[in-house]
Amino acid sequence: MISVATKERFAKEVAKYPADQKQSAVMACLTIVQDELGYVSADSEKEVAEYLGMAPMAVHEVTSFYNMYNQRPVGKFKLNVCTNLPCQLRDGQKALHHLEQKLGIHMGETTADGLFTLQQSECLGACADSPVVLVNDLKMCSFMSNEKLDQLVDGIRAAEGKA
Repeated sequence: MISVATKERFAKEVAKYPADQKQSAVMACLTIVQDELGYVSADSEKEVAEYLGMAPMAVHEVTSFYNMYNQRPVGKFKLNVCTNLPCQLRDGQKALHHLEQKLGIHMGETTADGLFTLQQSECLGACADSPVVLVNDLKMCSFMSNEKLDQLVDGIRAAEGKA
């Protein structure tokens, strides 16, 4: 399942650590898998575990702990809305519900066109900027009113030619 090129990338990451600590490269290897496949499957977790000499459950614990790892295929744009308590107090949950209505999906689902996946997330470290949305684990959008949420979604749709 994991290509030779991917395993070569694993080797570069593992080389950064002492030989007896190659498990330290687990996050880098999972990121490489996700770059190649779009998500980290249970089978790929097992291959990473075998490569690093880890128990498969130990790799799964990393995959399931961090929100940046997709455990199943996701839309082209993954929207993570912070719903931790400080953000809840500043309309984080309302932002999530607004996006559910706007996209016609529930949290954890992907739109039929494969464009958006909507997720809730724990603390994104921007409590004072709530509500916040993290797009594709890279771009933080702050102070997301319903209008700004609509602009975000509509802008992505327009850019993708799916307006």
